[in-house]
Amino acid sequence: MSSSSASSSGPPWGRMQAVPSGYRMHVLEAGAGPAVIFIHGSGPGANAYSNFSLNYPAIAAAGYRVVLPDLIGFGYSSKPVGIDYTLDLFVTTCIELLDALDIHECVLVGNSLGGAVALEIALDQPGRIRKLVLMAPGGIESREVYFKMPGIQKMVSGFVGEGFDRAGLRRMLELLTFDPTLVTDELVEQRLSILQTQPKDVLARMKIPDLSPELSRVRCPVLGFWGIEDQFCPASGHEKILRSVPDSRFIMYSRCGHWAMIERPEDFNRNVLDFLRD
Repeated sequence: MSSSSASSSGPPWGRMQAVPSGYRMHVLEAGAGPAVIFIHGSGPGANAYSNFSLNYPAIAAAGYRVVLPDLIGFGYSSKPVGIDYTLDLFVTTCIELLDALDIHECVLVGNSLGGAVALEIALDQPGRIRKLVLMAPGGIESREVYFKMPGIQKMVSGFVGEGFDRAGLRRMLELLTFDPTLVTDELVEQRLSILQTQPKDVLARMKIPDLSPELSRVRCPVLGFWGIEDQFCPASGHEKILRSVPDSRFIMYSRCGHWAMIERPEDFNRNVLDFLRD
């Protein structure tokens, strides 16, 4: 894929990186220093830039090498059809990407699906992951619990059913925030551009297990964020992590939904930088 493959209304173009499993992953990079990897969430048109555009410049400017991969099935990365989108697929390709980028030690920052991916990488490769930053992470409840959440129900039924037009996508994205005015025209267009290339298998065949029985094996420090108005991942999940992970702390926000890093960007960035410097 060349830069001409990126829509003018889509997220910014970085570069493609081939990984040994045969896929190509799109990557944005900024800054230099210790590596911080941002792993985005799921959903129609999801991509790394739209999740973290308000965060990664501040982290890069503070002296870190920031890497934003688009997960398989998302952004500009490969979007295979006819397969299950499993946690193992996301984790394996992310680890392959870290190897390809010669990153042997890093901090992972994961939102929603990206939180589940970050947790599993930390469990699989504890010597590689220095710290975790989690925003409303997935993968810590049963599938049944998630599918009772109103945001998940509307996202999956819309995407797997007739799909989303521009107005429908905006309404779905507004469920992710407490304040719907945070869903800008630019964000809608970026997500819509990616959505038009996304196969239904991405959500219809996504399989993410409940990692909560494994949380006690996470040994690196964890900083978490959660909005109490989250309609996608139950905010009570923060207690599971606090009770299981010895070195963990959470910041809970009132009048905030699923996107703490977008809804509280300045506070989020400041707290992440303090955590990175500890």
